[in-house]
Amino acid sequence: MLALKAENISKQYRLGQVGTGTLTHDLNRFWHKVRGKEDPYLKIGEANDRSSKGSSDYVWSLRDINFEIEQGDAVGIIGRNGAGKSTLLKILSKVTKPTTGKLYTNGRIASLLEVGTGFHPEMTGRENIFLNGAILGMTKKEITRKFDEIVDFSGVERYIDTPVKRYSSGMYVRLAFAVAAHLESEILIVDEVLAVGDAEFQKKCLGKMGDVSKGEGRTILFVSHNMAAIKKLCTKGILLENGRVLENGNIENVITTYSRTNKNNIFRKDEGFVREIYVDQQDDKLLISCYFESLFEIKGPSFGFVISDLEGNKLFGTNPYLSMAETRDFPIMKSGKITAYINNPKLLNGSYVLSVWFGSENEDYEELEEIIEFEVINMIPEGKRINYKNAAGPIFTETQFNFN
Repeated sequence: MLALKAENISKQYRLGQVGTGTLTHDLNRFWHKVRGKEDPYLKIGEANDRSSKGSSDYVWSLRDINFEIEQGDAVGIIGRNGAGKSTLLKILSKVTKPTTGKLYTNGRIASLLEVGTGFHPEMTGRENIFLNGAILGMTKKEITRKFDEIVDFSGVERYIDTPVKRYSSGMYVRLAFAVAAHLESEILIVDEVLAVGDAEFQKKCLGKMGDVSKGEGRTILFVSHNMAAIKKLCTKGILLENGRVLENGNIENVITTYSRTNKNNIFRKDEGFVREIYVDQQDDKLLISCYFESLFEIKGPSFGFVISDLEGNKLFGTNPYLSMAETRDFPIMKSGKITAYINNPKLLNGSYVLSVWFGSENEDYEELEEIIEFEVINMIPEGKRINYKNAAGPIFTETQFNFN
């Protein structure tokens, strides 16, 4: 049975304006409507690419979104910042209407789109539970039956009769999630709000969402930049890019596509020796490619790299002279690509930073500090832990360099 169905959903905004824009535009829309003609402003507008300057006042936050979600599915919605994820959830939650297209839902929807969604700051936690439940269409009897369970899960029992305006952001999201997850809605929509909570609460929330989906057969839509959490909870995924669906299907395939199309994995420039650096993950292997150009021939062109965590701690690094010290069989090249294949690097799921050095056996030509922040997904078995600071020697098994 279908829980949600989107048919050609699009959402257009006018930049710098509240509402639809000017009175002239509104009158023009009305004049076309009474004559049975299409809204003239639907024919214009640009894709939702926040990284580039546009020439139009209209932007399509979403464009021609189509998908079907079955009852009981746990669906992860992923994409870069500005891809349209939150806009899509607002439409699915009926907070805003689509500019074009139709949305079909089967059942009550509980949404947690931002900290304190649906809460009144002047009311107590207790009052907000009943208010939120009433907004979701629950009866007082239904809410009362779940009340103790909600309060226990949230961990804010001591402050339940305190106005929520005095809550910290963590307390706010604890109570808001507890309400959304425990009240008897058929569809639960959760945006990236769980990042506000501490690690213990995030783990607790993921466990609850898993129970809601697998145990109770309710539908979950989950937006997060934490790919490990997405993969653990969800079986299906939707990848958005610039307001369009790039891929829809098996969550592992969707995450792989996201990792390979994430532009943060690429560094480019138009001058100097190094023109492009690219990072990619293939199962348990990490690939780092360096494209270079020179006005003169370089004997043994080489690039080395260092991988660090987000706190700046250097984890490991190498270069061809360390990996191929015995053969010293380097070509003479003016331009080309050097690729490092790092077999089985012991990296946990998460984000890392790459720094690069380029030169030859006797010369240092270029150093590029922290040029790429990339993400590792399922590189080592779930639950395995590596203590980098106490690791003896290199924490990878082998690095191979190819020249072409």
